[in-house]
Amino acid sequence: MLKILIAECKQEISSFNPVETQYEAFVINRGDQLFAYHRGIESEIGGALDVFSARDDVDAVPVWGARAGSAGPLAQDAFERLAAEFTEALAAHKDGADAFYFCLHGAMGATSELDPEGFLLREARKILGPHVPIVISLDLHGILTERMLEHCDALTIYHTYPHVDLADTGMRATQLLLRMLDEGLEPVIARVVVPALVRGDELKTETGVFGESIRRAQELERTGAALAAGMMIGNPFTDVPELCSQSVVVTDGNRETAAQAAVDMAAAFWEKRELMQAPLIPVDEAIAAAQELEGTAIFADAADATSSGATGDSNAILAALLEAGYSGKVLLPIVDPPAAERAVETGVGQSAMFRLGGACDPRFSPVELEATVAMLAAGPYHFESWGTQQDGGDTAVLQAGQITIVVTSRPVYLFDRSLFLAHGRDPQNFDLVVVKSPHCQERFFVAWAAANFNIDAPGSTSANLRSLGHTICRRPVFPLDEGVVFTPAAQLYPATGG
Repeated sequence: MLKILIAECKQEISSFNPVETQYEAFVINRGDQLFAYHRGIESEIGGALDVFSARDDVDAVPVWGARAGSAGPLAQDAFERLAAEFTEALAAHKDGADAFYFCLHGAMGATSELDPEGFLLREARKILGPHVPIVISLDLHGILTERMLEHCDALTIYHTYPHVDLADTGMRATQLLLRMLDEGLEPVIARVVVPALVRGDELKTETGVFGESIRRAQELERTGAALAAGMMIGNPFTDVPELCSQSVVVTDGNRETAAQAAVDMAAAFWEKRELMQAPLIPVDEAIAAAQELEGTAIFADAADATSSGATGDSNAILAALLEAGYSGKVLLPIVDPPAAERAVETGVGQSAMFRLGGACDPRFSPVELEATVAMLAAGPYHFESWGTQQDGGDTAVLQAGQITIVVTSRPVYLFDRSLFLAHGRDPQNFDLVVVKSPHCQERFFVAWAAANFNIDAPGSTSANLRSLGHTICRRPVFPLDEGVVFTPAAQLYPATGG
C-alpha cells in the first residue's frame, strides 16, 4: 500500500495592500477535515482525491491545510504559526510515507519571509528526507523560486485564465506522482526566467495571445514530450525578489528536451509581451461614453480587485460618478465594515448619512452620501464561479438615488455576479455595473453588456504597473523599465544529471 501525504497552503497577496493578513483569515483544515472540505469540489485536492480513489493500493493521508483569500502581506507571526502547524502535522505522518503532494498557490508573501512556499518546501524536505518524492501544484500567477525548485521533484501548473482547471491541475500532479512511484521516473525541471510582468485581456487563455503559450505547454504534455509544462506569469502585485514570468518544462530525465522546450516557450512569450499589457481609459472619459450608451456599461476596476489582493474599499469610481452627475442606474460593490455596521444600526427601510470608502486603504478618502438601507444580510452565499461559498460578513444594500451599493464587511471575490445576485440585484437591470476584477468575463458580463471599459483608477492591484512602486523585485523588468534585453537561457533542476 502506497502512503501518500497531502497538504495545502494557499494565498495570493498584493504587497501594495496596506492591510496585513492575520492568521484568522485562513480556513484551517486539520486531518480528515482536509478531505471533507475538498471532496467533490473543483479544487486541486478534489481532483487529486478522484485520482487516488481509483486506486486500491493508495492510502491517501490528509495532513493539514490552510487557505485564505487574496489580500495584503501575511503578518510574520501569522506565517510562523502556519509554518509551525504544517511542520508539526507533516512530522506526525512522515513514518512510512512514500510520497507527498503539496498544493500551493505560489504568490504568498509574509512581512519578513518573502518566499513562504520555498520555506515550507525546505522544511518538508528536512522532515521527509531526500528520497521521498515531493510534487507540487501551482497557480500560473505563482512565483516559482530557486528554493522551491531545489526542494520539490516535479510540479504542475494551471493551464487556464480565468482559472477553471483547478481539479485538472491536481489530477495531473497526482498522476505524475503515481507514475514516479510506479515507473521509477526521474523528473528534470527546466525553467527560463523571463523579465516581464504582464496584465490585460490578452491573458485570457481562450481568446488572448497568452493562450498560445498555454497551448504549446499542453501540446508538450499531450504528445508525451514532457511530463508537465506551463507558463507562469507571476502576480505583478507580489513585490518579491524573484518576481518574473517563467516557462517551466518537466521531462523524464531528458535535460536537453526540457531545456530547449522551455527556451522556445519563453522566447515566443517574450515576443508578445507588448500585447500583454492592459489599455486603460480615464474614468471621466468612460463615464461620458456610458452616458451615451444604449444598454449596460461594465466598468472593470482592476485596481481594486479583491481576487488580486486589493482591499475592495476603493470609492474612486463612485466619487467620479457623483461628481459627473451620471444619471443612469448604477450597481457597485464596496468593502466597508463601518458602513455595514451603520446600516445594521439604521435598519431596513431607514435612511442615514454614510461615509463610504477608504475604510481599509488610506489612499481613498470617504465619500459622504445619504442612502436608504434596502436590504441587510449575513452569512455565506453561493459562489457561482467555483460552486463553493463566500461570506462577506454583515452585508447591506444601500440605495442612494439611482446608485445601488452592496456593502460587505469582509472582502469577497468580485469577478462574477455572485455578490449581486445573492442580494437580489441582477446586473442586467442596471445601466452601469462596477466589476472589481482584472477582467470582465464573457460568461458573466461580456455576453450581454453593451460595452466594457477597463478603468484607470488608483489601487493596490492597478494594471498600470508602473504606478505601483515596486522596490524589491529584480530589475530591469518590462514594463517597469525601458530597453529590457532578454536572451532565453534554461536553468535545470536537479542542477546535474545522473
